[in-house]
Amino acid sequence: MSRCHGFYRDLRYKAALVWFLAVPVLLVPVPPCPAGAEEHAHLAQWVRDFKEEALTRGISLGILDQAFVDFEPIARVIELDRDQPEFRLHLEEYLRRVVSKSRVDQGCTMLRRHRSLLERVCTRYHVPPRFLIALWGIESNFGLTRGSFPVIHAIATLAHDGRRSTYFRTELLQALRMVEEGHISLGTMRGSWAGAMGHLQFMPSAFHNFGVDFAGDARIDIWDNLGDAFASAANYLSRSGWSKGQTWGREVRLPPNFAREMIGLGIQKRLSTWQSLGVRRANGKDLPKRPDLFGSILQPGGKGGRAFVVYENFRVILAWNKSDYFALAVGTLADKLVGR
Repeated sequence: MSRCHGFYRDLRYKAALVWFLAVPVLLVPVPPCPAGAEEHAHLAQWVRDFKEEALTRGISLGILDQAFVDFEPIARVIELDRDQPEFRLHLEEYLRRVVSKSRVDQGCTMLRRHRSLLERVCTRYHVPPRFLIALWGIESNFGLTRGSFPVIHAIATLAHDGRRSTYFRTELLQALRMVEEGHISLGTMRGSWAGAMGHLQFMPSAFHNFGVDFAGDARIDIWDNLGDAFASAANYLSRSGWSKGQTWGREVRLPPNFAREMIGLGIQKRLSTWQSLGVRRANGKDLPKRPDLFGSILQPGGKGGRAFVVYENFRVILAWNKSDYFALAVGTLADKLVGR
């Protein structure tokens, strides 16, 4: 599995998840998908086959039996997977909703409140506190919207569904491994409709790959321990290539008739070169001269829309969630938290 760890490389899915978490909603119990005898038989066989595989991966029969008690695919999970509202949003609307004034104000409060803890995490992983707070705000509204779906049944629904069954089958095994290892119980394992959990909305595979016991209590607690949650997020970014002392990018102004073929992450030039091609800061001033970073020009809204020059750390945020909208939102919110 690549550095994005499967799920985070999926632009369409995760950007929609961020949108879903960004807008407070009341989650109520939802009925299972209606199914006839043939569907029930197919589901029962799928569960048997999965249990056989899970047993070979070290998951105990007791946990498997408990995990699949009364399991039926959850209709709401399928509905959310099929109808992802971010697809219908333009960049301006997305940023207005995800990086709202109330979120900026709350983020500033959280940055002050947890400054000491965040600076200790930064000392170890070299990821600035403002980016961790931005991720926290966008992923779970500072812990207020962590999801109330039963994680095992939600992921099993998507693993059985078939649209991306291979990926979610792996995540289901990793989720059960979390229970097997004692990180969390089945009864308290709640999260988003696709199985992301905790303050920073880690998928099970990300938990195993990047989770950190920052508190030193022999348990990785991304649900109730902010130190573990922040450190796990910082570890994710650090190991994905975060460049110490650099930012993510900035909004720019393109010259008239700027060549469209120069736009995109596949084109990288130093800021001095973009300057010579007529690119300027959004306020019309020259681009920074030092450091002379490599950057790419993005214009997510298409010709005439807002443009940005983005650096290597923008690509690192994409390793977390491969969505230009998401990464721009994280960078924008992080900047606003320190008055930029």
